[in-house]
Amino acid sequence: MNYLTELPLLMGAPGASGGSPTSMAPTLVTFGLVFLIFYFLIIRPQQKRQRDTKKMLEALKKGDRIVTIGGIRGTITSVKTDFVVVKVDDNTKVQFSRSAISQIIDPSAAKSAPAQEAEDTDDSDE
Repeated sequence: MNYLTELPLLMGAPGASGGSPTSMAPTLVTFGLVFLIFYFLIIRPQQKRQRDTKKMLEALKKGDRIVTIGGIRGTITSVKTDFVVVKVDDNTKVQFSRSAISQIIDPSAAKSAPAQEAEDTDDSDE
């Protein structure tokens, strides 16, 4: 069987490869749907996360317990325009850029966490 003679049939008819506007519509609809999916699954949640982080950094105040992006925990002792001073131990204070703060620790959650850990260790003894 000679495949070279059937090659034009596999590629389509010679005059059928025109660029009519009707053949372009499904392609544009598909691209539009893909863009919408990316927007709602990737772009919009990222923008919301950035807004929440900005609000959190603007709301920093003296006495807040925080965690840095490096994992250092401490209490804010002073807040300046571009940086905060964090007390990490009795005599140790470290200066961090505001953008290095990853989260504010909720005091009520911090108090309930050790109680939960104590309950877990009591259960493991049995």
